[in-house]
Amino acid sequence: MHKIINEGSIRLKAPKTEKISKAMGVFYNPAMGLNRDISILLLNAINRDNLQIADPMAASGVRSIRFLKELANSKIKRIFINDYDKNAVRLIRQNLEINKIKYKNNKKVRISNDDANLFLLNSTGFDYIDIDPFGTPNPFLDAACRRIARGGILAVTATDTSALCGTFPKACMRKYWALPKKDAVMHETGLRILIRKIQLIAAQYGKALTPIFCYSKEHYMRVFLMSEKSRNNADDVIKRHGSLNGAGPMWLGSLWDGDLTCKMHKNALKNRIFRKDNGLIKLLKLIKEESKINAVGFYDLHDACEKNHIRNLTKKSELISKIKKLGYKASETHFRGEGIRSNIPNGILVRILQNK
Repeated sequence: MHKIINEGSIRLKAPKTEKISKAMGVFYNPAMGLNRDISILLLNAINRDNLQIADPMAASGVRSIRFLKELANSKIKRIFINDYDKNAVRLIRQNLEINKIKYKNNKKVRISNDDANLFLLNSTGFDYIDIDPFGTPNPFLDAACRRIARGGILAVTATDTSALCGTFPKACMRKYWALPKKDAVMHETGLRILIRKIQLIAAQYGKALTPIFCYSKEHYMRVFLMSEKSRNNADDVIKRHGSLNGAGPMWLGSLWDGDLTCKMHKNALKNRIFRKDNGLIKLLKLIKEESKINAVGFYDLHDACEKNHIRNLTKKSELISKIKKLGYKASETHFRGEGIRSNIPNGILVRILQNK
């Protein structure tokens, strides 16, 4: 059974189901609409055209079809839409037709029915690869790192947050080669653990992968990494791995390109498709502000008050204002509602919370 849904500027034929699960085979997850929104905003914001784009696990084809309809005309040189499931490939063709996109004898659109890893490895490489599986991205990282081109962007989604955030530490050690910690900053440390794993795989092939936009949202983590073919830069990336609050090793560098983040937020406000989504706009605004602060981790205010026996918590907006008056940077963080990202030393923050 199928239903017709709308997402962004497209219409889509999608499986009708009450619960999203791997057992569905071909699946469409409406909760990942924001994930796809951000991919479109990022690709439209980067200063690069004529991209060879790979969607190795296309499922219903929603991401690729939105790329074809919503990216600037100059962005796509060729898009490769692949899925291992024959039913998915059939549905992809139907959805292209629904959106009046010609795919027969169209040099811009290539559809294939192959294993995701073989699809990648049998190619000559791509400028953008989107790894968005159901669960861990681990099985696809090696092939993706091999085939991401110089200057290309590798996008990776991980939905196994229970491992990355510390509920199942042994699973995290096995899959991500790092120890997580279930605490107030677990979503940021989990994201950084994911980034390090991808960077280590890429380093084997003399590639340095640097984050340009990353975030954690509800049940998943999402990273966009810029690829550079340089052994020296790959070595430099590894030097920026370390531990934080007893968790790690993880990436301790920046999570965002500040200019790119600002441009994505600005473009979202201009576009009616994105402007009507308050959740997307709020997320981009939060990340835009915290991208200006060079700090690994953040302060959880409830945690800080509990540790220092502070009963009356200062309003977050007032606290940020006080921190800035002392010459430090501060903002809210998208990782946690009770969090503040700041370069202020812990001791000074505690004195402010104590009203001293």
